[in-house]
Amino acid sequence: MARRPTIKDIARQAGVSESAVSFALNNRPGVSQDTRARIRRVAEELGWQPNSAARALSGEQSGAVGLVLARPAHTLGVESFFLQLVSGIQEVLAAGRIALLFQVVEDLDTECAVYRRWWAERRVDGVVVVDPRTDDPRPALLEQLALPAVTVGETGPASASPVSASPGSAASSAAPAASSAALSAVRADDAGAMAQVLDHLHGLGHRRIAHVAGMPGLAHTERRISSLRAEARRLGLGPGQVRSVTTDYSDAEGAEATRRILAEPEPPTAIVYDNDVMAVAGVAVASELGIPVPGGLSVVAWDDSALCRVTRPRLTALVRDTAGFGRLAAEELLALLAGGRPRSRESELPRLEPRESTAPPPAAY
Repeated sequence: MARRPTIKDIARQAGVSESAVSFALNNRPGVSQDTRARIRRVAEELGWQPNSAARALSGEQSGAVGLVLARPAHTLGVESFFLQLVSGIQEVLAAGRIALLFQVVEDLDTECAVYRRWWAERRVDGVVVVDPRTDDPRPALLEQLALPAVTVGETGPASASPVSASPGSAASSAAPAASSAALSAVRADDAGAMAQVLDHLHGLGHRRIAHVAGMPGLAHTERRISSLRAEARRLGLGPGQVRSVTTDYSDAEGAEATRRILAEPEPPTAIVYDNDVMAVAGVAVASELGIPVPGGLSVVAWDDSALCRVTRPRLTALVRDTAGFGRLAAEELLALLAGGRPRSRESELPRLEPRESTAPPPAAY
């Protein structure tokens, strides 16, 4: 486990007294310019941050948790999911008078650098990690830093016991298995959600179905693509009858993907979109091309929102408590900070809400 450098460490490596280190790092007189420069160089090499000194000496917590979002900035203003997620996280933190430190970065390397800086500066006591990757360096880094964390949308086997999110259930109060790292997870049942979508569309008679997915490399994108294929096989649909294309979640890429799909020699009769914004963009493209929704094309949005309900036709969508997902993540992080053991919890399964954007395929199909 990594240990934060202290004034004593700097003094030992620089060959000076601890008081000399304090003078140098706080810009106080009492040391020569050469000694001051040497002390600051050693402090930088050790990863010590000046504004962490008081907390490092007192052992106090920062009273804040962090959330870093590594997404293209132009995609953030149009997607409601993260706004609802953050509102749920903030609701729990505000009740405990804990601050949320939020930062948007361009890539995963920068996100990892933010965690290192926050750890060195003692800016946060723990972090909520979103958008798990299929090849993700963050859990190992957070374990190395001993920075408590909760991953949202985790995939794959967990080191902690899975626990139901149902309140008051026996499972929710069961003691989780021991884990070497303070890393918990909250999960979404994407396979169960996809099964509802495919059952609905297949039941209406659709046999050519496309999936406009999110960003490649994200664990939930890969999981939804895999779930689509598995559910298609279960329903007897061949690999040529279902397909997925990845995007950056924006309305622009959602629209462009829709144009390409509908221009194919045998276009799908139904499209599933990984968010509400892309679904609305898809409906607009279909209208431009003279394809009526749902008469010529059925549309499903993965996440319900006000946008899905005010669009005409209203969009069939998966309804889930996204703010509740955020509350669950914040509760798990606070449990870790209070000394609880890591565990995995699964959010409630979304339910499909059929609306006017889905109907049987054209008779000529």
